[in-house]
Amino acid sequence: MLAQEVIRRKRDGETLAPEEIRFLIEGLITGRVSECQAAAFAMAICLRGMVLSERVALTEAMRDSGNVLRWDLPGPVVDKHSTGGIGDNVSLMLAPALAACGAYVPMIAGRGLGHTGGTLDKLDAIPGYESQPDSETLRRVVAETGCAIVGPTEDLAPADRRLYAIRDVTGTVESIDLITASILAKKLAAGLDALVLDVKTGSGAFMETLEDARNLADSLVDVANAVGCPTRALITDMNEPLASAAGNALEVANAARFLRGDAIDSRLWDVTVALGGELLALAGIEADPAAGAERIAAAFASGAAAERFDRMVAALGGPVGFLDAWEQHLTRAPLMAEVTATEAGFVTAIDGRELGYAVIELGGGRRRSGDRIDHRVGLDALLGLGAAVEAGDALAVVHAADEAGLAAATARVRAAYRIGEAAPDPGPLIAEDV
Repeated sequence: MLAQEVIRRKRDGETLAPEEIRFLIEGLITGRVSECQAAAFAMAICLRGMVLSERVALTEAMRDSGNVLRWDLPGPVVDKHSTGGIGDNVSLMLAPALAACGAYVPMIAGRGLGHTGGTLDKLDAIPGYESQPDSETLRRVVAETGCAIVGPTEDLAPADRRLYAIRDVTGTVESIDLITASILAKKLAAGLDALVLDVKTGSGAFMETLEDARNLADSLVDVANAVGCPTRALITDMNEPLASAAGNALEVANAARFLRGDAIDSRLWDVTVALGGELLALAGIEADPAAGAERIAAAFASGAAAERFDRMVAALGGPVGFLDAWEQHLTRAPLMAEVTATEAGFVTAIDGRELGYAVIELGGGRRRSGDRIDHRVGLDALLGLGAAVEAGDALAVVHAADEAGLAAATARVRAAYRIGEAAPDPGPLIAEDV
């Protein structure tokens, strides 16, 4: 085959055969296909789109570009993926809860992307935690503790790393076809028996409209099921932060309080339990999502999920008994200040994207791919939609490393909140089940 001929056919809107797609992806790894040809291919996909058979072929080719894990465990191997949002630390609670229910969770997570936080960056706030272990360590920890939240190893879906870097600089990141293959290639390379997806919609999400979120959810579910991995998706609201904290160590602290039962954000609880219920039903551990949700809730109430989290942290190099002394292990920013309301009323709107950028202003996110993260900084005590306030009441607390970051973040947080005379109808937390 000739790469330029395959690119031409997609450019002209033709449907590619699986072997043509596999040829291009294999060529990207071996060097037979140049980066400029891969960029042209990505742009052709972005402009012309793909039918289901092409999406399946692209996902399989990217999955098979490296090692695909095989497991021999006494329970189903499952995972969850979120498309990203503000205060979305669900993975930190869900993975150990699933493990406590009899599932095995090799959760392949990512770092912050754009205005959204990354699970690996949050876990890096725990001293000693090895968020990028090798495959042997991943296998050992999953077998011993039931879960491991880690980054992809070098040999898992390497084509995705190559193609994503090309997409990032060629204006093709938003393509639903390419997003679908990118997400699923890494997840399916982990050798899953079931997968649940949390597709966010709203001001703090990449897919701001319900229609866009539905299109992505449909694509992900259709492709994953076609490849042979039972998959469901929940479309969930991200018009306000999911947790009351945004920032790496602060979200770990929020998760610690959740797992210990000290303080639990209601929206965070509802999404975590719903996703877990769907996954236990998909994996055959429970008969239906409702029964699965009850079992997940019981794992939190009994402390079994907390126990699994502690075991995972210790197995990956973090402190033993982390949850008993999390305040001693997580570092704190030197400056704290409230962002206050300038008028009385109700919180009628929250710009989640602005809150995400506030965390970046503080140093808790990346402006460029190589930027170092300050895990201490961020926001907490974030008020939600409908909260009643008086002038001078706190909307949020900013944790900053210096005065400049504090001032910049405070301005963004204040701009993100809208105060009105009447409390809004926030709409459903879980918009659709796909």
